[in-house]
Amino acid sequence: MHSQVIDEEVDIAASPVAVWRALTDPDITQTYWGGTRIESDWLPGSMVIYRRDGKITDEHLLKELVPQRLIEHTFRPTFGPFATEPPSLLTLLLSPTDRGTRLHVLHRGFPPASKVYAACKEGWPGILAGLKQRLEV
Repeated sequence: MHSQVIDEEVDIAASPVAVWRALTDPDITQTYWGGTRIESDWLPGSMVIYRRDGKITDEHLLKELVPQRLIEHTFRPTFGPFATEPPSLLTLLLSPTDRGTRLHVLHRGFPPASKVYAACKEGWPGILAGLKQRLEV
C-alpha cells in the first residue's frame, strides 16, 4: 500500500514561462536545489538526471510533459540508503494566477517506511521556498 503522499503548493510572483525555465534549466536549478543540476532534453520517455558536484544522484524517467504546465517523472535516487527503493512518481503542475504562477507538487507512490519519502517530505518545502525566492528578486 502506497499511502504516503507529499502535496505542496507555492504561489510565485513570476510568469509560468519563468517558473518553467527555473524548473528545467540546470544553470538555474543548481541555485535553489542545493547545487543540483536537473538535466534532460525534456522529451517524454527521456531521462531526467540530477547531478551534484559532477556526480549523478538521481535517474528519473520523464512520463509526461506539457510546456509551461506539467512535468511528470519517476523519482529514483541512486545513492546511499535511497538506491534500493523503487521509483516514486513526481508531478509538477503550473497554473497561472492573477499574481503569477501556482506550482503544485504531488509526490506519491512511496513504499512503506520509505527513506526517500522522509527525505523528500523534509526537503520539498525548502526547495520550493528557494525557487520562490530565486524568482521573486
